Amino acid sequence: MSTLGDQQRALGAHLRDPAAQPPPTGIDPAALAIYRRLYRNNVAQLLAANFPVIRATIDAGAWSGLVGGFCRDRTVGTALFPRIGGEFVRHLQTRDAPVAWPWLAELALHEWTETELRADATPCPPHDPSGDVVHGIPVASPWIRLHAHAWPVHRIGPGNVDPPRPAAPTWLLARRDEEGHVVFAELSPWTARLVAMLMANRHESGDRLAERLAIEAGCPGDTGFLAQAHALLRRMLLQGSLLGTHSGG
Repeated sequence: MSTLGDQQRALGAHLRDPAAQPPPTGIDPAALAIYRRLYRNNVAQLLAANFPVIRATIDAGAWSGLVGGFCRDRTVGTALFPRIGGEFVRHLQTRDAPVAWPWLAELALHEWTETELRADATPCPPHDPSGDVVHGIPVASPWIRLHAHAWPVHRIGPGNVDPPRPAAPTWLLARRDEEGHVVFAELSPWTARLVAMLMANRHESGDRLAERLAIEAGCPGDTGFLAQAHALLRRMLLQGSLLGTHSGG
C-alpha cells in the first residue's frame, strides 16, 4: 500500500466483504478478526434498534444475512449513525424482495418512518392556530408522513408473517404528536387523497380542496360529501395533522 488512505480503503472493503476483499498487508490476523466482529456487530445492533419488528420477525440466520448483504452491497452516503437506517431502507428497496418476506422493504420503510419522524427537526412553519381550515388556507404539519403500501405492514410481526396481500393499497398516515410520540392511522383512499392534497397545498382554501376532491370522486357539488370533507379537515386540526391556516390566508 502506497498511502495510509489506500490502506484504510482496503481495510474498509475487507470489513464490508471479507470473503471477496483481501485485507491490507501488515495487519495481525487476530486484530483483523476483532475488527470484523466489531464492525458487523455494531451495524447489526444499530439496525436492530431501528427495525425491531423485522428483527423479531425473521430468524437469526436470515437477519445476519440481511446485515451482511447491506454491509457488502450498499455504498452508504452518510457517516452519521442516525441516518444509517434510511440507507438500509433504500438498500432493501433496490433489491428483489425475498420470497419468504415480500413485504420486507415496505415494513422497513414503515419502521423507519417512525424513527425518522421522531427525530425530525423541521422548524414549525408560520401559521394561525385559530384559523378556519375550511375557509382559510390550511397549513399541514411538517411532522406527518403518508405512504401507500401493497401490504398491511402495520399488522405484520412475529405472529403474522404471511398476511394476504390486499387488492388495494393500504394507506397509512404517521404523525408526531405534541409529546413527540408517533401515531399511525389507516386511511381510506379518499381520505388519503385529501391528505396528499393538503401536504402539497400552498394557495387553496380547505373548501376548494374539498370541491376538487368531490370532482375527482365523481360527485361534484354533493353537499353530503363536502360536509364530510369539511368535518375531516376540522378533525385533522384537532389531531395535529393540520396546524391551522396561513397567517395571511
